[in-house]
Amino acid sequence: MSALASVLAAKIAAIAGACLLLTSAATATLDGHITGWVTEPGVDPPSYAVTEPIDSDVNVDTVLLLCTESGRRRFLELDLYLSTEGPLLPEGADPKALKDSPAVEISIDGQIFPAQLLFADDYVVVSNSPPDEMPSLSASFVDAMARGETMVIRFDLITNPTGQARAFDSQLVVDLSAGRSAIAAVRRCASPAHQAVSEGRRF
Repeated sequence: MSALASVLAAKIAAIAGACLLLTSAATATLDGHITGWVTEPGVDPPSYAVTEPIDSDVNVDTVLLLCTESGRRRFLELDLYLSTEGPLLPEGADPKALKDSPAVEISIDGQIFPAQLLFADDYVVVSNSPPDEMPSLSASFVDAMARGETMVIRFDLITNPTGQARAFDSQLVVDLSAGRSAIAAVRRCASPAHQAVSEGRRF
């Protein structure tokens, strides 16, 4: 199996599990929303944790922190699931106004992390790895997530009028303080120590 096929297989399995988890979590709340962060059940360490934005003016209703792998390397990525059929879009915006090269920036308690967007059918991957590497989250970014209070993801999606400088036109806000244990648990999935244990079990 190729590295890309391995990544896709891992993502499909995790996403399917997350969908089941979201269904059960929704039935446990009166308004149908997830409260806090919820991790993959019955697995230690879990391969994913899900939450919902506490504020948003873009069509994203679920945030997934995912432990995935390519070859023998495990890493974390951040997936944003759309509340409507694509594309990623600010509330009330015309899809025809979307720019060809959208931008994203992440702020965790005021610390800025440049990032990139990668688009799939019904979700968007947010990465801050170098362009020549697999889309993933840097150690410094995950450190900030683990310690942080609030994460704000700002988007520049709509074409600016001629002569107007690039500007962010939408954002979503995630409560990190409610997810510290969940984030730490998923991080262990991608740790070298856990990866070594997992590889040992294969032989």
